[in-house]
Amino acid sequence: MKYKINILPINKSYSLLALLILTILAGCNEDKILKEVPLDFLSPSNAYSTPAGAKQGIAAINDDIRSRFYTGNDGELQLLEAVGTDIAFYGEDPGGTDYLSNYAINLNPNMYYVKDFWNQFYAIIQKANVLIDGISKSDIKAWSNEAERNRYLAEARFFRAFTYRFLVTLWGNVPLVDGVINSVKTDFVRAPKSDIYKLIEDDLIFGTVNLPVPGKEWAPGATTQGAAWHLLSEIYLAQNKFQLAIDAASSVIGGYNYALMQTRFGTKLGKDVFGSGDVYYDLFVKENQNFSGNTEDIWVIQSEPIIPGGGSMAGERAFGPAYFRMGNTPDGKKAFRGELFQGSYTGYSDTLGRPVAWTRPTNYVVYDIWRSDWKQDIRNAEHNIKRNFYYDNPESSFDKKKVDFSLYPKGERDAIKDTCQYIFPYFMKVASPLEHYTDLGRSGGGFTHKDVYAFRLAETFLLRAEAYLGLGNQELAAADINMVRNRSQASPVLSAQVTIDYILDERARELYSEEFRLITLMRLGKLVERVRKYNNDPFIHGLNIQDNNNLWPIPQDFIDLNNEVKIEQNPGY
Repeated sequence: MKYKINILPINKSYSLLALLILTILAGCNEDKILKEVPLDFLSPSNAYSTPAGAKQGIAAINDDIRSRFYTGNDGELQLLEAVGTDIAFYGEDPGGTDYLSNYAINLNPNMYYVKDFWNQFYAIIQKANVLIDGISKSDIKAWSNEAERNRYLAEARFFRAFTYRFLVTLWGNVPLVDGVINSVKTDFVRAPKSDIYKLIEDDLIFGTVNLPVPGKEWAPGATTQGAAWHLLSEIYLAQNKFQLAIDAASSVIGGYNYALMQTRFGTKLGKDVFGSGDVYYDLFVKENQNFSGNTEDIWVIQSEPIIPGGGSMAGERAFGPAYFRMGNTPDGKKAFRGELFQGSYTGYSDTLGRPVAWTRPTNYVVYDIWRSDWKQDIRNAEHNIKRNFYYDNPESSFDKKKVDFSLYPKGERDAIKDTCQYIFPYFMKVASPLEHYTDLGRSGGGFTHKDVYAFRLAETFLLRAEAYLGLGNQELAAADINMVRNRSQASPVLSAQVTIDYILDERARELYSEEFRLITLMRLGKLVERVRKYNNDPFIHGLNIQDNNNLWPIPQDFIDLNNEVKIEQNPGY
C-alpha cells in the first residue's frame, strides 16, 4: 500500500531554522558560558541529525517545490509552463500589463514575479543547504548505515539541483550558494553558468547512485534514481553534452522498469466522464498517477484534499476557459445554469470546474500542430482537448445545443472575450471532472486535488531524441519520437523531418501544461524566435518580445542590497 507524503505543521517553523544563529554572550568563564550544546530544542545543528528529522526537512522542501512550481495558486505557475511562450498568452486580459503580455513593458527588474521567483528559488536553496549541512554533520550512529544517510542527503541535493536549473536558465550567471548562510550577506557575486551546471551535475550524479531505485522510495512523491537521471539528461543538453545526455536518458529508458503505457489502465475504467477515453486520457485521471500499474511516472507531485499537509492544484483555474462568464444564450437566457447545490443553481459545471482563463492556448498549439493527424492522434480526441461546449439551461430553446457565437446579433458579442476568455479549447488533462472536494458551491473554485507529473517517461524519450539530433543522428532521434507518436496512433515521423522545431512541436503535443515551456525554449535559445512566430495574442502578436528577453533581468532589489559588490545587470535591462 502506498502512502502520501504528509507535510506536518513543522513546515511553518522549518523556514525559521535557516535563520537561527546561536547568540554569543560575553562574560566570565567564557569556555563554559560560550559552549552551547542544544539538547532539548531544535536547532540547525540537531534538527536533521536523524532519519526522522531528515524526513521532516525533505517533506517541507517537497511542499515548497509543490507550492512554488506546481500548484499555480498565486497565478505564477503559467509563467513557467505556458504564458508568454509559443503555446499560450494571458487569456483573461490579452494585451494587458501582466503575465508577460508585453515583454517590453512588464519584464523589468522591478516586476513582482521577477523578484518573487528569484527570492523563492534562493529560499528553497537555503533550506536545502541547511538540510544538507545537518545530515552531513550528523553522527553516523544515528543512522542504520551510511547508505541510509546518503539517501536522504541525495534527496536534499536533488532539490538544490532542481531549483538551480531554473535560476541558471532564467538569469544565466547567478550567485552560487552551496552552503548555509547564517548572517546578513551583501557581497554576492555572479558565478559563471559553468560553475552552476557543475554543482547541478555533482548533486544529480550523487543522486543517481544514492537515491533509491524506482519502487523503493519511502513514499509516493519521493525522488528516485530515475528522476535524477532524467533531470541530468536535460542538464547535459543545456550544455550541448549530447552523448552524456543520451547516456543519462538511456539509464532511465533501459535501466529500470519504466515503459510507456500502451493500453487503458487505472482506477476509473468504465467510468469515462465524456463517454469515451484512451490510454493518454487515463494517464491524467485522478489516482492514476501513482497507480501501481503505471510504468510511465518518474516523479509525481503529490496532492490530497482536506488533510494536514495536503495540497491543491490550480490546473483548472489557470488553464481552462471561463465559460460561466459568457452571459446569455441567443434567446436571452442564462447560458450555463450549472449544478444544483443547497437549493440553488451555481452557474458552474462539476465537469469543467471554475477556470479563469489565465492561460489561453495559441492557435499553434490548438490547431496547427494537429493538422496532419487531426482525427488520428488520440491526444487530439474530444475527451482530451474539449473543443465543443454546449448551452446548459432548460429554460432556453438552445439548451444542449453547441455554443455558436455566430447565432448572436452582429455586434452584440465581444469577440476578444468570447474566444480568449469565455470559450476556447480546454486540455482536459489539467482538469479533474467530477472530482472536486472543496468549494463545492463553485465546482471546486478552479482547484483540483489530483497528483501531477513532474517527470514522465514520454519526455525522457523526447530528451534523448534531442540529444541524438544534436549528434546529427536523425534516424535514432526519429525512433525515439516515434515511440511517443506510436502510442498516440499518430503518423510516424521520417528521419529527414526531424529538426529541433519538430521536437518542440512534439513536446507541445505530448507535454502541454506539464513541461516548463519557458525553461525549454530559453534553454534552447528559441524563446524569442518562436514567440514572434507563434504567439497570436490578438492585441500584441508576438507579445512585443525583445532580442534580449531570452534572459530575465536581475531583480533591482537584489542589486541595490548587495552593496559590497557591484552586480551587473543582464544586457538590455
